[in-house]
Formats: sequence, structure tokens, C-alpha cells
Amino acid sequence: MLYQTGDKKKQKLAAEVIERLRREYPDAACTLDYDNAWKLLVGVRLAAQCTDERVNVVVEELYAKYPTMEALAAAEVEEIEAIVRPCGLGKSKARDISACMRMIRDVYGGQVPDDFDELLKLPGVGRKSANLIVGDVFGKPAIVTDTHCIRLVNRIGLVDGIKEPKKVEMELWKLIPPKEGSDFCHRLVYHGREVCTARTTPHCERCCLSDICASANTENNEKSREKNEK
Repeated sequence: MLYQTGDKKKQKLAAEVIERLRREYPDAACTLDYDNAWKLLVGVRLAAQCTDERVNVVVEELYAKYPTMEALAAAEVEEIEAIVRPCGLGKSKARDISACMRMIRDVYGGQVPDDFDELLKLPGVGRKSANLIVGDVFGKPAIVTDTHCIRLVNRIGLVDGIKEPKKVEMELWKLIPPKEGSDFCHRLVYHGREVCTARTTPHCERCCLSDICASANTENNEKSREKNEK
């Protein structure tokens, strides 16, 4: 891991953010419903450009019809698409899910691999999905750079104007202790949905990070300056 090479000031900020978010969201976890690794792979693929809430509803029908990985691997792509269409991008998602399940069956003996690089070989699985699997299912160090993570770590000041998921991930590896990465990213999702929102003005007035957040401090300074100029 790259943690020891990180910027000391940012590491200190990261440690404080981790602790405050832990107190604020002690039970934060993945919001996709799953009880084994292959179901989480399916869920995270369906969650692209779709809410976790909708995915959790859609997969109930999917798993009722195909209760095992082997059953889903044997299903026709068109039958999968008919069920997952409400999640959007139904054709490509169904194609990836089918190919992924078949590869797990045929190449990995029916077992989802616990190795990050092996997971990346699966159809439809990128770094975000692979990190989620190794972190949540296998308990290995992981940093999931979804849209909430990228938005918040930029606003807080842990990274500086970086939007590319892999680059953000690499920067966070320098700052976040490996054992904290997975839980930290889940808490960012909760915080991003409830407080540091994307579509509306962030609710800095009730944010547990407002006094240490670079974005909040900049906004407060601008308001103060505007008030003094009046």
C-alpha cells in the first residue's frame, strides 16, 4: 500500500474525517442487498446510472427466477434483460451479467475470485466494482471511488481537483489506512446522500465536517466577505 508516502497534513485531515464519519454513521454498509459474492457483482453492475433502491427491488425478481449463479449463467441474455430493464441500459447490463456469470462458472469453478486483478478480468467489472467485492466480501483493503466519494474528497480537500476515479483512488491510498478504506467509502456515500448533496446546495450548517472542510470554509469566507462589503 502507498499509505506511508502520503502528505502528512492531508493524512492528519483524513484521520479526523474518518473519525468524525465513524461517529456520525457507525453502521454504514453497502446499500445493495446481497448474501454472496456473485449477487453483489450483479447488483453493482445494475447500479450503474441507477439507484441502489431500485436495484434491490429488481433483483428480487431476478433471483426468484434464477436463484443460483449456475442458473443465471445458463439463462438467455434476453430473459435477463427483460427483468433488469427497469435499471436502465438493460441490454448491455444483461449481456455483462450473463458473460460474467458464465466466466465464473467456466473459468473459476463457480467461485468468485478474491483477487483484485482476477476480478478485473470479469465482464462488466471495473476498479470500483472490484474494490467493492474485495472489501465487502473478502475483507481486504479497498477504496471504492464512486461519484459520492469523488465529489466529497474534492470538497473536503483530501484531493485537489481530481475527477478521474482511478487517480482519486491512487491519491486516497496515500491518505487512508488500508483497514479503514472500505468503511470510509461507505460512510462517504451516506454523507453524500444526506448532507453533502450533489443536486442541491450542500447542507454545511448540519455537517460534522464543516469546520475542517475546504469547500465549507471557502464558502463561509466568501459569505463573510460579501457581508462586510455591504
